[in-house]
Amino acid sequence: MSGVNDDPTGDPTDSFVEGTGDDEPRITFYGGRGISALPILFFIVWAIAQTALWRISDTGGLIVGILIGLILGMFFVRGDWASYANTIFEGMTQPVAVTAIVAWIWAGMFAQLLQDGGFVGGLVWLADVAGVGATLFPAITFVLAALFTTGIGTGYGAAVAFVTLFFPTGILLGANPTLLFAAILSGAIFGDNLAPVSDTTIVSAVTQDSDIGGVVASRFKYVIIAAILTFVGYVVAGQTMGGAVDIGAGAQEILAGESEPIGLVHIVSMLVVIGTAIAGRHIVEAISWGIVVAIAFNLVLGLSSVGDIVTFSAPTDAPLAEPLEFLPFLTIVEEADAVGVSGSLMTGVSGFLELSILVLLIIGAAQIMIRGGAFEAILDWSLEHLATNVRNAELTMVGTSALINAIITINTAAEVAIGPYISKIGERFNLNGYRRANILDGQTAALGYIFPWSGGVLAGYSAMQELPGEYEWFDAGMLVTPIDVVPYVFQGWLLVAVFVVAAITGFGREYVTDRESEEVARV
Repeated sequence: MSGVNDDPTGDPTDSFVEGTGDDEPRITFYGGRGISALPILFFIVWAIAQTALWRISDTGGLIVGILIGLILGMFFVRGDWASYANTIFEGMTQPVAVTAIVAWIWAGMFAQLLQDGGFVGGLVWLADVAGVGATLFPAITFVLAALFTTGIGTGYGAAVAFVTLFFPTGILLGANPTLLFAAILSGAIFGDNLAPVSDTTIVSAVTQDSDIGGVVASRFKYVIIAAILTFVGYVVAGQTMGGAVDIGAGAQEILAGESEPIGLVHIVSMLVVIGTAIAGRHIVEAISWGIVVAIAFNLVLGLSSVGDIVTFSAPTDAPLAEPLEFLPFLTIVEEADAVGVSGSLMTGVSGFLELSILVLLIIGAAQIMIRGGAFEAILDWSLEHLATNVRNAELTMVGTSALINAIITINTAAEVAIGPYISKIGERFNLNGYRRANILDGQTAALGYIFPWSGGVLAGYSAMQELPGEYEWFDAGMLVTPIDVVPYVFQGWLLVAVFVVAAITGFGREYVTDRESEEVARV
C-alpha cells in the first residue's frame, strides 16, 4: 500500500491480526457471525449503486454509505452496544489506516509543488519533442509509474503523484482519460507488489516467515509476465480508444502554452525521493526531502513564489497584520470569506481530508467483521471444503486473498488480516514461505487498485478532482468515473490470472524441502 515502514524493531502485523485471536473479546450478532459483515457489505452495495448505477463519484457520498452501514450493524448486536462502538474506534486507530493517510498527505504536497513548479509543462514539452503521442502515452505512463512506485514503495502515493502530473499531460496529448488512469493504477500495482520497501511486501514476508530479499527475487517472474502483457495491452488499447474530445481544435494552442522545458528540473526532485527511499529511509523522510528540493527549485528558478507555496490571508483587524504585511507569505483581505491559509502545501493536504475519514471508517467496519466472526467463518469454510489437494489449496489461497481484498479495501489491512490463514493452509501442504507470500501479495496488490471503493482508486480519483481548478482547459467532463476504469487495470487482472494459472499448472511452486526461507523478515 503505502510503504510507510513501521518501528524497525516491531512487527507491522501485530495490531490488526490480534483481532482474529480466539482469546480476544468477540461481538455476537442476531443471525450469527455472518451479520458482522453487514456494515462493509452495505457499503460495497452503496458504492456500486452510487458509482456504477448513478455514476456519482463523490467521496462524501461514500462516507455517508459506510456510516449508515455501521449504524445498521449496531441494531443486530446482542447485548451492550458499547463493545460494537469501541471496536469501530479500535479499527480506526490501527496503524495500517494511518499509513495510507500519511502517504496521501505527503504525496499530495509533493505533487502539488511539482505541479505549481511547471512539471506538467515540462512533461508536455518532452513528450512533444520525443514524439510520444496519444497512442503510446498510456503505455509509457504505465512503465514510469511502475518504476517510480518500485523505487518509493508507495502505490497510493504514486497514484496521487501521477494523476496530478501525468494525467493532465496525457489529456493534452489526446490520450484516452480512462485508459490513462488505468495505466497509472497498473503501474502502482507493479511497484506495490515488487518494491522491497512497500509495506505489502514487508507484511507478506513477515506473515509467511520469509526474508524480504528472497520474496522479492522469487516473485519477479510473476510480476514481469503480467507487466509485459499489460504494456502490450496499453499499446493496443491506445491505438483504438479515442482521447478527450472536449479539448478539440484548440489542443495545439494549449500544448504550446503549457510546454515549458524548465519544469523538467523536477525530475531531480522525483529522483531524490526515489533515491532516498531505495537507500532505506522512511517514506515520510524520502518525500520530505523531495518537498525540500522542489521548494528550492521553485524559489531559485522563479517557478513559484513563497506566497504560492503558503499564504496567510488575514483580516484587516488582525493584530500586527498591517505592520507585517511586507512578509511575502502574508496578505490582508477585506472579505471575511477570503480569510484563511492557502498555497501549494495546503492544497496538497486538503484534497485528501474526506478520503482520510472514509478510510478510517472502512477499517473500523473491517474490524467489526473480524471481531464478529464473519471473516473467520469465510476462511474456515474455504479451508475445510476447498483446500483438498495442493492445487486446490493454492487456488483457495488465491481466491480467498482476492475476496478479502475486495471487501477490505485498504490492501495492507486485508493482507495483515488474512496472512495467518494463508500461512496455515500453505503449511498444511508444505508450501514454502516464498510461494505463500507471493500468492498473498499478488492478490493484495492487484485488488487494491481496481474497484471503485478500493484505496488506490479513491486516492487517484481524489487527486483528479482537483485538476479542473488547476487548469482553465480542464473541465469536469474529463474526469474518469472510477467504475469505468475497472476493466482496463490490466496489471491487476493479469496478475491475478498469472497466479490462477500458476496454481493450476504448478508454475513456480516450491515446497519447504525445495528451499527454505532465510531468517524471518524484519524492517
